[in-house]
Amino acid sequence: MKISAILGLLAATAPLAGAFVPSARTFSARPLVLPTTTSSPPRTTTATTHTTRLLETAAAAEEPRKTGGGTATVPELTFNLVKGIVGAGVLGLPAGICAFGNAPSAAIPALVLIGIIGMLSAYGFGLIGRVCSFTDTTSFKDAWAESVSPETSWMPAVAVTFKTICALLAYSMILGDTFSSLFAGAGYTVSSTTSLLGITGLVLLPLCLLKNLSSLAPVSLLGSAGMVYTAIAMAIRYFGKAYAKGGKFHKAVPVNLQPSFGTVGAKGVLSPNAAILVAMLSTAFMAHFNAPKFFTELKDNTIPRFSALVATSFAIAIALFASMTCLGFLTFGSACSGVILNNYATTDTLMGISRIAVAVSLVGSFPLAFVGARDGVMDLFNIKNRSNKNLNSITLALLAGVTGLALVIPDVTFVLSFAGATLGNALIYVFPGIMFRGAVKRMKDASAPLKGEVKLAMANAALGVVLGGLGAFMAVKSLAG
Repeated sequence: MKISAILGLLAATAPLAGAFVPSARTFSARPLVLPTTTSSPPRTTTATTHTTRLLETAAAAEEPRKTGGGTATVPELTFNLVKGIVGAGVLGLPAGICAFGNAPSAAIPALVLIGIIGMLSAYGFGLIGRVCSFTDTTSFKDAWAESVSPETSWMPAVAVTFKTICALLAYSMILGDTFSSLFAGAGYTVSSTTSLLGITGLVLLPLCLLKNLSSLAPVSLLGSAGMVYTAIAMAIRYFGKAYAKGGKFHKAVPVNLQPSFGTVGAKGVLSPNAAILVAMLSTAFMAHFNAPKFFTELKDNTIPRFSALVATSFAIAIALFASMTCLGFLTFGSACSGVILNNYATTDTLMGISRIAVAVSLVGSFPLAFVGARDGVMDLFNIKNRSNKNLNSITLALLAGVTGLALVIPDVTFVLSFAGATLGNALIYVFPGIMFRGAVKRMKDASAPLKGEVKLAMANAALGVVLGGLGAFMAVKSLAG
């Protein structure tokens, strides 16, 4: 089973998917009032990045009312947000560079793209938190209902639910390959198909049938630690030239996975194929339907403090994405697999530990994501019968569908690139801009800076539409090719 994909941040977002689907609740579209400023000077932040300045556009004109009684500090939430963004999906980013280049210099524009998409994603994340402040809401669904309309709150719900299903499909495909590699390292030849069927029937199905998944939540911590360990291990292998020609493990991997470099370098980014990496990054940085949760849980949740949280978290994520993407690509070049761990020898103990950490993390995260997708589907189709028998039947049907697709789709690049270009861009760029515009429009006395920023937010949304259209087209083209 060939995999060329990225999971992105969906592991952290999926458990909350059900929270953002429409319900029978009726929302009132009350007019919004811009809170008056106080005589106290605004809080300052030590963040000096471009991301912080972008997030705090017109912040001087805002003294937001605080929503909820959050008790979490900025450092605590920074750790949680970074953990939510940096998941197993980063392992697919090196293959994104291969979409437009095969020479080492192709990593340079890739770094620029990672930085730009990361900052734009941070801006969108910040917009959602500000909308929650303006509308006095604590969830994505409520913020949309109050800033746009209750009747269209199904739109973000659909995007969240189906993006989660795409994550499950990617999880399944990566699990099949990962366990196949682990078996190979132990001296057994087991295909990806057999591995996936076995892990699904023996492990995933029983876990998805559980009614209480709280015990699985700590497993996500292993995934975060595993990513840091993997970055260090990749650096050791790159600088030690263990996979270069003549290196210790060069001949221990199949020829098609051995390092291979060409002549298409930095200029390759001018190719439309670069849109594939952009689409993958849209998936990787997506944690935006969690923005209301982070804003509400933040102690003393003023806009400057929330901006500092968002800027710091996304800056760390950008740094991790950039380092791991470059290390993988500069080690293997155009031979990068969709999951970079596949390039490393099964006899490489250092990288074998990474495979184990990723496998355990995905097994623990899969049921959490699955419940979010299942509940989202049931809410979208207005299935009110939540009896154990009905839940079990829907669980079996949905899991069988996801597993079946994972077995027949030869390359998940199209699935996740297309999903990132459409659903991902909608959640990162389009929806936040529309919500911000609606919130400001409903204010009785919106300031001039806020009205001016609406143009910036809508320009960001328009950019998302353009990038989404190009990314979707290139994804379809790559599938046809």
